[in-house]
Amino acid sequence: MQLNQLKVIVTGGAQGMGAHFAKTLHASGAKVCAGDVNEEALKALPEGIFRRKLDVSKEDECVSFVAWAFEQMGGLNGLINNAGILRDGLLVKKDKTTGQVTKLSTEQWNSVIGVNLTGATLMVRETVAKMVEKEQRPGVIVNMSSLARYGNRGQSNYVSAKAALAANTVTWAREFAGFGIRVGAIAPGMIETPMTQGMNQKARDGLIAMIPVGRVGLPEDIWQAVKFIVECDYFNGRVIDVDGGLQM
Repeated sequence: MQLNQLKVIVTGGAQGMGAHFAKTLHASGAKVCAGDVNEEALKALPEGIFRRKLDVSKEDECVSFVAWAFEQMGGLNGLINNAGILRDGLLVKKDKTTGQVTKLSTEQWNSVIGVNLTGATLMVRETVAKMVEKEQRPGVIVNMSSLARYGNRGQSNYVSAKAALAANTVTWAREFAGFGIRVGAIAPGMIETPMTQGMNQKARDGLIAMIPVGRVGLPEDIWQAVKFIVECDYFNGRVIDVDGGLQM
């Protein structure tokens, strides 16, 4: 599929990688609907990109957003499933000085699972249902997993969501193939976004030192993988690690 044939939803489309995807797709001739919880950031997107507030953790918003996007673009054949949050913390932690034991809160768990897994699943469900109903084919879905899916200390919630999303990429590719819809995923390593810029500096520096290419990734690095999945009609049901060699 060529980029200028896309009528695509980008979740988390007003910030970080999502904003880069939305802008680049729009510049490439695609029709784009960007959804994000940050309404001010949505206003800053270029003219011509359809935009609307979207909290993917809320089922009713996912349902209404997809219906709205279809009407705005006169069709729908793509989804970049990018929305995500972090609420890091060790599952169980003991303070060395006080001996106090703390636990990852249920709120921390539920909020991350709600956005990164349930929300992503809802967006796939609603988008594919609309594609099938309206016979929109071929179609393509790009899920944003993470290198964290292999396991990462202090991220039980995030790891669970991203590992499940990677596994469901295979499941959905098998389920949707008969509808002419491909599903792929990208697992970024450390990418320069507002989310990673908020990391503890010591932890950030330590992680960068472990990356063989010697730098943090950029949204453009991940965009190149998105572009490949969209344009390669023989790619389906796989996850691409884009991590600077960190997982080698």
